[in-house]
Amino acid sequence: MLVGVAVSVLQVVTQIQEMSLTFVPKLFTAGAVMILAGPWMLRKLTQFTVQLWSGIPSMF
Repeated sequence: MLVGVAVSVLQVVTQIQEMSLTFVPKLFTAGAVMILAGPWMLRKLTQFTVQLWSGIPSMF
């Protein structure tokens, strides 16, 4: 979100309305977040899935 606001402010100040100017920084930011936070998110998702599957027998 911060990258989107920063790019929007840059576009307003410079009056450049190029579509790739908004897309490329957001794409790089999303990629960087996935690289940095990906292992943590995968670990959390794995823990949740194991907990969910382990709890199924107690439901019946």
